[in-house]
Amino acid sequence: MGDFLLYAVGVPVTFLLLVTGMALGARRLLGLRVGLLRTALACLLGLTSSEAVLSGVPGPDTAPALASVQFGIWVLTMVALLAAAEVVAPTGTVPPPTEWWRAVRRRVVRTRRYSRITAIAFRHGLGPYLRGRERTDTRLARSLRLALEEAGVTFVKLGQVLSTRPDLLPPEVVEELARLQDEVPAAPWPRVREVLVAELGRAPEEVFAEFDEEPIAAASVAQVHRARLRSGAEVVVKVQRPDVRRVAEGDLDIVARLAEALHVRTRWGRAIGVRDLAAGFAAALREELDFRVEARNLAAVRAASAGTDVVLPAAHEDLCTSRVLVMERLDGVPIRTAAPADREALARSLLDALLRQVLVDGVFHADPHPGNVLLLRDGRLGLLDFGSVGRIDAQLRAALGKLLLAVDRGDPAGMRDALLELVSRPDGIDEQRLERALGRFTARHLGAGARPGAEMFGDLFGLVHRYGLGIPPEIAAVFRALGTAEGTLAALSPGFDVVVESRAFAEKRFSDHLTPDSLRRAVTEELHAALPVLRRLPRRLERITGALEQGRLGVNLRLFADERDRLFVVSLLHQAMLTVLGATAGVMAVLLLGADGGPRVGADLPLFHVLGYNLLVISVLLGLRVVVAVFRPRG
Repeated sequence: MGDFLLYAVGVPVTFLLLVTGMALGARRLLGLRVGLLRTALACLLGLTSSEAVLSGVPGPDTAPALASVQFGIWVLTMVALLAAAEVVAPTGTVPPPTEWWRAVRRRVVRTRRYSRITAIAFRHGLGPYLRGRERTDTRLARSLRLALEEAGVTFVKLGQVLSTRPDLLPPEVVEELARLQDEVPAAPWPRVREVLVAELGRAPEEVFAEFDEEPIAAASVAQVHRARLRSGAEVVVKVQRPDVRRVAEGDLDIVARLAEALHVRTRWGRAIGVRDLAAGFAAALREELDFRVEARNLAAVRAASAGTDVVLPAAHEDLCTSRVLVMERLDGVPIRTAAPADREALARSLLDALLRQVLVDGVFHADPHPGNVLLLRDGRLGLLDFGSVGRIDAQLRAALGKLLLAVDRGDPAGMRDALLELVSRPDGIDEQRLERALGRFTARHLGAGARPGAEMFGDLFGLVHRYGLGIPPEIAAVFRALGTAEGTLAALSPGFDVVVESRAFAEKRFSDHLTPDSLRRAVTEELHAALPVLRRLPRRLERITGALEQGRLGVNLRLFADERDRLFVVSLLHQAMLTVLGATAGVMAVLLLGADGGPRVGADLPLFHVLGYNLLVISVLLGLRVVVAVFRPRG
């Protein structure tokens, strides 16, 4: 009985050690990490294959001689299976068995939600558009809004984002989707109270002196309630909708899959860059779901807007959590329903504040649509909703300033140089053609009598895309914010000339930099930066002229100075050497297998054949190593 137990325990241990050793060997042979589960399966299949191949070999006297061949076939089969598995499904892309049940449950939930979203789309008549239909009309716009409303919170938010992109969507679609910003049903008070208690750790009655259970605004992610602190301060409390995070994470996966399908199946999806839109929307929504990020954004933009005529609320950070945001209450009405006396002055102050945020401080409100702008009772404007905030560094701000100055001068060459500083410049760009295209753009949208609108931003994005210029996310956020602000300014003051006012702002900023104090400060800063170089310059000039006079001047160039270049060349040489060695071993194997003479290790088995089989195994193994290196995903 004891011997049986030792045998029963020893067999799995031996097999486990064998699998571990073969996994380590496979990693060395293939040059990558291989999972133990797939290695174990490959070991079993390889062992079965090697026994099946050699089972028909006659004569027991040949078995010892063919042991190396059997082992080689075993290793070859195992490595071939692992290589095929790595090409089809690299290690790490398939979850471990412990995660399979959880993954199946997630897939079932996602499939149900995906089926429901698809059914909603077809019920509202959107099926033809999902299959590639190009025509848009009023019925499409209304059907799209109703489908997004029925699909739930994430898709309502998606519709709100799309309503700020008149550069991509037809006017009737934008107008219909804009209704989503104000027509979202509120969550019931008991569910909202649960969120408040969970986040604040106390009942609302213990934190606030008064709390209005009826929300003053309801959005797709949160709703806002009036309240008064025990100190007497009037505040608004932004409370995240219950379960919105769980629903949003599942829906974002569906949005990404729908975007991929639309990109593949429809021409309009590829034209508007639907995949990039989906990725940007997912990143923005995940950030918006954390109200602590919004509180930090509010503090940053509020500091950047100091000294302007636009008011921003202050956050009570001690009461702010990831799902609750308590802010100072601004007493006003949305500009859509307001009737201000001096619309043009208000539009000018709003544009001035936004341009100052972008060009001076580098922290700006990235979504200034009309629903986020209030007309206060004292006649000033107030900004709300800081879930989306952009940031740009000093270098990009300087390039944007140059672009504005070039626009002011009507200088296409200056616009080209400033634009190439803002974007990722591709190799081989035709700068002269880009300059001519910018000249046509300037004549069309910025010439005398021209009225820039949303079409201007659409043409600008089209021009950038046509010349393969990669816009950094920060600059894309600036362009989107300015495009959204253009619609807000038009709603506030119809006929407001954004270009003229932007030119006036740029001219004022430029003149501020030309004052004697500013020039003196700029020259002093540049001299401080250049002083170490100027001190070393005479000594270096003397050394260069001395070497030139004595004929010792030389130039030292280092090939492959970059580590990435060296690694690339080494990998090429490595693959080339493996290919040559594998081919050589294959040729030698064929020659040895074709030879009939030589010593024999059995009655019917020449030694040359045994050596040929082994060389053939080595040749195939080296070839597999090269194939895996070629098809391995680049991280």
